Amino acid sequence: MTAATVRDGDTAFLGHPKALGYLAFTEAWERFSYYGMNTLLALYMVNQLLLPGHVENVVGLPVLQGILERGGALTPQALAVAIAGLYGACVYLTPLLGGLLADWLLGRTPTVILGALLMATGHFLMAFEQPFLLALLCLMLGSGCFKGNIASQVGGLYPEGDTRRADAFQIFYLAINAGVIVAPLVVARLAHGVGWHWGFGAAGVGMLISIVIYLSGRRLFPSDPPLRKRGEMKVDRPAMVRSDWERVFLLALMVPLLAASVLGNQQIFVTYLVWAEKSVDLQMFGVTFLAEDLVSADAFVSVGCLAGMVVFWRVWAKRFKEPDEFGKIAIGCLFGAAGVACLGLGAMLTPEGGKVSVWWLLAFHLLNDIGFANVLPVSLALFARAAPRAIAGSVIGIYYLFLFAGNATAGWLGTKLESMGSVNFWLMHGAIVAVAGLVIFAIGPLFRRVLNAQPAPQPATA
Repeated sequence: MTAATVRDGDTAFLGHPKALGYLAFTEAWERFSYYGMNTLLALYMVNQLLLPGHVENVVGLPVLQGILERGGALTPQALAVAIAGLYGACVYLTPLLGGLLADWLLGRTPTVILGALLMATGHFLMAFEQPFLLALLCLMLGSGCFKGNIASQVGGLYPEGDTRRADAFQIFYLAINAGVIVAPLVVARLAHGVGWHWGFGAAGVGMLISIVIYLSGRRLFPSDPPLRKRGEMKVDRPAMVRSDWERVFLLALMVPLLAASVLGNQQIFVTYLVWAEKSVDLQMFGVTFLAEDLVSADAFVSVGCLAGMVVFWRVWAKRFKEPDEFGKIAIGCLFGAAGVACLGLGAMLTPEGGKVSVWWLLAFHLLNDIGFANVLPVSLALFARAAPRAIAGSVIGIYYLFLFAGNATAGWLGTKLESMGSVNFWLMHGAIVAVAGLVIFAIGPLFRRVLNAQPAPQPATA
């Protein structure tokens, strides 16, 4: 079924092609499985896997531990957050492999199916201690095959100029957030009430449901584009001129700044939950919560903040001058810095031997999510707008390296929590995010002069 036939005859799902419903529910269950497992990962390693009597069972762990301990020996907690950070970082590299596999060898639909099967395998392998590292490898490769290609299929449902495409992605991302909100609530209660492996097993079941939904709707999806061949590598495209390379250079310089700007946010799945479980009074109005419930709370707040910031800037623009991308990113950094600083202040104001009030953590999530809503979509829009048309896809690939760097850095810094203490650890993160925002604000005038310049039209070359 082509995009044209979908447009002409299929509005069965909320005014959209029926295939969108299958893709959205597929993604919702895939995100349920992914974030369910991700929520448990660091806590599982700290509370069981890396303790004596268990750590000896993990095949290949001494090799990985030796690599991670080149800077010095790591405690079980430090090793856990280092592994979690490395895993989170690699998840943002494997989509490059998944894209190449889909474009050159298999096609999108087979690559998505392969990715789903790899992820399901990884989730079920997490039910055993011995193949733990193999499970993480399957999950990384599976996510890389699945993530970008299914999003491409959503876009492929609509022809150029169809205004429903933007609405389709909003529906798609609502499905993602639904999976993120529900997953920690389910898998955490299984993990703590029955056993860790039951939580991972639930994530695996979610992935199997995702596969069934995807296969059920497969006949409705748009046809995969023809596979590229080696002889087709040279295509007509605009020539790259000096101003284009200047743009690429400045955008590349933004990557480490963006990585620093989201450092507090990226700690949520690395060090934050481990710290919260040990150091926070997880009670509110007499009800005791699990640390993993904070992930669901963050996802819920994040949805509201993303929608709220769109409305806020529209209202603001009616009366005041709206900041450009650099201004919004800098503002987002300051909110993010204030959010993560709440964790440090909460620890500072807590009496010795006491536990930090959960209200400080809720303040962190609110401020951090306001900041993230001004950093992630705005920075992506900046890269998409300023990228030279000849290499636009490659520039977007460069953009996502900031999430790789952010997770890797979060894992490395997470190993310092025990030696630094909670106050210094979180205030350090707040300072890093704030400095990133100030630098982005300072370089704005120079960068916008280059990135906003309109290059002269260039003839296409082979």
